[in-house]
Amino acid sequence: MADPTDTRVAVYIDFDNIVISRYNQLNGLNRFQTDRIRSFDSTASTANVETKSRLERATVDVGAVLDFASSFGTIVLSRAYADWSAAANSQYQKQLIGRAVDLTQLFPTAMYTKNGADIRLAVDVVEDMFRLPDITHVVIVAGDSDYIALAQSCKRLGRYVVGIGVAGSTSRYLAAACNEFSDYDDLPGVDTVAAVSPPAEAPAVKAPTRTRAKPEPESDAATAAAAAAAGAAGAAPVAEPTAKDTQALNDAATNLLVRALRLGHAKNDDDEWLYGAFVKNQMKRIDPSFNEKSLGFKSFSDFIKSRKKVVELVEDGQERRLKLRPEFATKS
Repeated sequence: MADPTDTRVAVYIDFDNIVISRYNQLNGLNRFQTDRIRSFDSTASTANVETKSRLERATVDVGAVLDFASSFGTIVLSRAYADWSAAANSQYQKQLIGRAVDLTQLFPTAMYTKNGADIRLAVDVVEDMFRLPDITHVVIVAGDSDYIALAQSCKRLGRYVVGIGVAGSTSRYLAAACNEFSDYDDLPGVDTVAAVSPPAEAPAVKAPTRTRAKPEPESDAATAAAAAAAGAAGAAPVAEPTAKDTQALNDAATNLLVRALRLGHAKNDDDEWLYGAFVKNQMKRIDPSFNEKSLGFKSFSDFIKSRKKVVELVEDGQERRLKLRPEFATKS
């Protein structure tokens, strides 16, 4: 019988989502569809060498995903959802089976069903939550906003929800719905791979066409965050983040730190000094996507030391305590 104090983890992987997102992240927007990777057979003698090279560069490290999931506790259930007859997915079967991952087959129809994995995965998760009440953590490997309601439901059922997605292809609302969220590129063991610009195509004369207005970005901060996060991972599909983008991301992190400290001070009347671990946990509760490594810092301590204008820091061996400087404690 399992120890009731053990944390038990269930992992659900929308495999199509993660494979397509990774390929497009490294090779360019919609490149997966353009290169027809779903049916591309890299073992064929006639396989395009350049396409084969792009596919190899975008290989997903399933082991790194599962290793990260195991850091939360014992993995008692793991499933990956995809059409395993597709060449893009079949190459991973041996690796997944070797890690005891159940391969859930999504049968293709006349037209590929976009939400097939979303619906099947969500139904299985909810069913498992009631069938296996000892599961404490749910890891959802996907970036689709369709999973927001699922993450919220798991939290209402008392589970700790961890999200993993590819930078640039993840809904920021999904990240906010999780207890904790990590970019695939930030997982321990994932090698940094630089994106390549797609080859320029020869100019061609085109007939006049109607152009659709591009949707307005959600916010400058959100755009900057996505660009900077992709740049930090060395995998931006387009241009590197500008100095303005990086500054916006750093300003957002500083504001997050101030908010977390104010909340901590409000709850802790007896001692104005707060432990660093408490502050970081509070920051991740406010914004589960926060990660100091995406800002270029090796540790949270390095991040705090870079904010000395905002916080006071006291170090005693491995123990670190901090508090807001008076001029920031009362600002709105």
